[in-house]
Amino acid sequence: MPRRPHLPRVAALSAALLSSPWLLSCAGPRSRPSQPSPPAARPSPPARPAAPPPADGARRRARELGIVIGRLPTGRLNAITDVPGVRVGHVTHVRGAGRLDPGKGPVRTGVTVILPTSDDFWHSKVPAASFTLNGNGEMTGLHYVNELGVLETPIVFTNTLAVGRALDGATQYMLRRYPAIGVDEPTVAPIVGECDDSALNDIRGLHVSAEDVLTAAAQAAEGPVQEGAVGGGTGMICYDFKCGIGTASRALPGGAGGFIVGAIVQSNFGARGELRVDGVPVGQEIRDLLPVPDYHSEGSLLAVVATDAPLSARQLGRVARRISLAVGRTGTVSRDGSGDLFLAFATGNRIPAESTELTRTLREVDDGRLNPLFQAAEEAVEEAILNAMTMATTTFGQDDHVAHAIPLDRLREVMRRYGRLREPERAGR
Repeated sequence: MPRRPHLPRVAALSAALLSSPWLLSCAGPRSRPSQPSPPAARPSPPARPAAPPPADGARRRARELGIVIGRLPTGRLNAITDVPGVRVGHVTHVRGAGRLDPGKGPVRTGVTVILPTSDDFWHSKVPAASFTLNGNGEMTGLHYVNELGVLETPIVFTNTLAVGRALDGATQYMLRRYPAIGVDEPTVAPIVGECDDSALNDIRGLHVSAEDVLTAAAQAAEGPVQEGAVGGGTGMICYDFKCGIGTASRALPGGAGGFIVGAIVQSNFGARGELRVDGVPVGQEIRDLLPVPDYHSEGSLLAVVATDAPLSARQLGRVARRISLAVGRTGTVSRDGSGDLFLAFATGNRIPAESTELTRTLREVDDGRLNPLFQAAEEAVEEAILNAMTMATTTFGQDDHVAHAIPLDRLREVMRRYGRLREPERAGR
């Protein structure tokens, strides 16, 4: 749901800044940045000072900076795609610059699609459950998930006003892949979650299409996941820094089952002063580089946890609730206007759409041995939120609004002063 107040027009930043590499421009998930044209000259209101954008340089994930969250080792890629079969794809739209022309641009938005398995998840469903920490937002299909305890569709992240078109695209994906839906088989209710990107994006333009979802799903792949200002996270702001999509994973030791737990988030929440990184009050230490114009956002967070452990829907509800602990560790209080919506699914069990048997038997980890899975989910979500921030690049949006990337050199210095900086790690350590 829309949660940002109306933002007043502000003076244009210089054409030199607007044509700089900090303004990311891409037409698809893997396209290279291009430089937009400077905004057309126009009468300007009185100028207001703004901190210059930082030199982003090469962005780094939290662990590559020496910020190590928790105690468990990561999976090979430190991504949700470490869970076998899980795939992620993006479509990103960045077009135009300067004054907002509602319905036309500038555009800073997109979609992210998560496919839960590489095989038939419609006829062989996976257990799932959701939890709403604060419900001022939308994620379609959660009533169905919680009632039947299964996930049977892609999961889509996008902006608030694009939910309808994204739902249309996810529905088309399912209808094309499974022609019997609505004929000889039941209808379908896809999962589409949203966050408000109107501070940077012409959200009224409805620039996300159903075709974007189909494209992102077709491009969804195992392997490394693009993070930061990409896909559904293109226009997102977190703790008053540019943010977006982030992911992370954990690998349990053999004695705890050797399972993989992965997380992916779309981060768009939090006030600067709240930000904590591995317990360090970074938001109190880095007080400048606030968005221009200054605004306070209630924001939202979408988080998905996946695992290959054999869990029941009941147990996944317990996992989903613990995502809240991870979010709180980054500092937020989950404000009144926040849409904090979480989903957890497990591929270690499969549930047939039709069965000839009266009863069914599912394996599940003993409840007394779930603690490592809870810990893994919490650590992965916390790190995914940080990766969404450290991988994002400074972005200019509508009416020359700017969201600055967190300066990595200053972040490292703060962490060093508090004794929380370690030797940079690679995934899997």
